[in-house]
Amino acid sequence: MDIELSADDLKFRDEVREFFQSHDYKPGEDYAKWRLDWFKAAREKGGWDVPKWPQEFGGPGWSPTQHYIWEQETARANLPWDLPFGVGMVAPIIMTYGSKEQQERFLPDIRARSVNWCQGYSEPGAGSDLASLKTKAELTEDGKHYVVNGSKIWTTMAHIADWIFCLTRTDSSGKKQEGITFLLFPMKQEGIEVKPIITLGGSHTVNTVHFTDVKVPVENRIGEEGKGWTYAKGLLAHERTGLAGVSRSLVALEKLKHQAGTVKRGNGSLFDDPSFRGKLAKLEVDLQALEFTELRSLARAASGQQPGPESSILKLKGTEIQQRIAHLTMEAAGPHMAPWGGVNAGPKFARGGTQSYLGSRAYTIYGGASEVQKDIIAKNVLGIRSQGGSN
Repeated sequence: MDIELSADDLKFRDEVREFFQSHDYKPGEDYAKWRLDWFKAAREKGGWDVPKWPQEFGGPGWSPTQHYIWEQETARANLPWDLPFGVGMVAPIIMTYGSKEQQERFLPDIRARSVNWCQGYSEPGAGSDLASLKTKAELTEDGKHYVVNGSKIWTTMAHIADWIFCLTRTDSSGKKQEGITFLLFPMKQEGIEVKPIITLGGSHTVNTVHFTDVKVPVENRIGEEGKGWTYAKGLLAHERTGLAGVSRSLVALEKLKHQAGTVKRGNGSLFDDPSFRGKLAKLEVDLQALEFTELRSLARAASGQQPGPESSILKLKGTEIQQRIAHLTMEAAGPHMAPWGGVNAGPKFARGGTQSYLGSRAYTIYGGASEVQKDIIAKNVLGIRSQGGSN
């Protein structure tokens, strides 16, 4: 898709590219120091370290086009490692629903990347049906603390997290979406046990977390007791928009085209094969259509609105496209993709391909399974309601 850029937009794009080039990681450099220096330099540019934050909280105040340019350029650049749970997920909730004291307490450390966060949402019996969560938070008699008991699962990076933002059940008397309370508390304290889960792709990124009589001060509650479901829905919209990975998929698709051109097929390459080219073309058309949806979402955010049902469209189609790219990469490498972790006899891009492909199977599950996204789209975009009610 071609976006007509103004002279100012082109100047901004050049400025972004120059920044990435001048602050790129150099081999042998202390990575931890480079990472912190990169974010410091980005902050000095006027909020580039928190591009999606509102101006009132230190964000850059970019136009939708500038956000689009940033997403395109970051997909190609060598950026420092950064978890999304702090800057991209819990920070917008604290900004919107947290108290002034909570904003002053938590946002500076989140922005400085000095505190790692994880997300306590899914449970063994409450995955896609998140509102069925059973982790309890009971208020002490003196009203100063909640005591949390229960378990969370698929908790990404819980093993390195300093804090968790957690959905808890404070009331079971009404509808399951009611009586849910949003709490923040440290991970390094008595009563919290983290157990690793090794994924199909062979990595340790997710965990099971058990809470036993964990004490949480009342001042660590976000907003009102029992209103956590409302806050959680806003956070999920931010998460789903990020999981779509449109810009990353655009770069990955271009790379796949190049890779296909290096695989010999008859007198030419795999890229010359009509069947494979047809699959690439269909994928590219779907990706361009999704890119337009992302631009609408960026325009909505730039006008100060919260992400709407388009975040579900982005998550649904974006993760499916990522899986299709992983599948076509497997197809391009053929039998050379089979070895696991060793030195491949075939093209270089085949190395690690099986692990990436297997890992991609989770894309359409985490952050809200595809079936959940289809329900949201049916209700909020198409106006289709179930016969059983109007939830």
